[in-house]
Amino acid sequence: MASASKPVATKKKRVSKPRSRIKHDDILEMFVKLADDRPNPETELEYNSPFTLVVAVALSAQATDVGVNKATRVLFAHADTPEKMLELGEEGVAKYIKTIGLWRNKAKNVVALSKMIIDDFGGEVPQTREELVKLPGVGRKTANVVLNEVFGQPTIAVDTHIFRVSNRTGLAPGNNPDQVEDLLERVVPDTFKKGAHHWLILHGRYTCVARKPKCGECVIYDLCKFKEKTA
Repeated sequence: MASASKPVATKKKRVSKPRSRIKHDDILEMFVKLADDRPNPETELEYNSPFTLVVAVALSAQATDVGVNKATRVLFAHADTPEKMLELGEEGVAKYIKTIGLWRNKAKNVVALSKMIIDDFGGEVPQTREELVKLPGVGRKTANVVLNEVFGQPTIAVDTHIFRVSNRTGLAPGNNPDQVEDLLERVVPDTFKKGAHHWLILHGRYTCVARKPKCGECVIYDLCKFKEKTA
């Protein structure tokens, strides 16, 4: 009787992680220049507490910071705590945010996250990503913004601006925000991690803009790997 043939072992393909196209020393120089250009970077969303920042960032999805600020100035004048927001209710919140995209669903989430903060976290905004993403309407990006801005944690929230800048410059190329975030966390020098989120987002918002980047005004022009520079 013929012996059974042994199964052929197959080698598992090693999936290589994306790597920066910029050398370590040049990355360091890049952030030195970005920091010199904007010494005190901060979010352009208006807030006065961890709670109001959570709400503002949750409202900012598919909306501009300018548009969100116009709405929240009035909203927060009436409700700037979870308790007041819950008392205001969905219809009350909706009344103030109708100028923002997806306002119906956002009003529902704002009230629901307010209730959860009260019921599950004693009225205080949680300080871990794992807890923050449990809040309705709060994803990883929102959680990272809150952790960085009000709790001083070196997180990087990858939005469309940071995704674009990271890929264009070659700093942290990736096919999706998670890949870019993972690579940024590995390559950004520790001394610049606290401000990296703001430097990159502001650079993308005002200099490395989507349609026609302002390369002639770029402080990291000489370090950038973008092939289609405009200057």
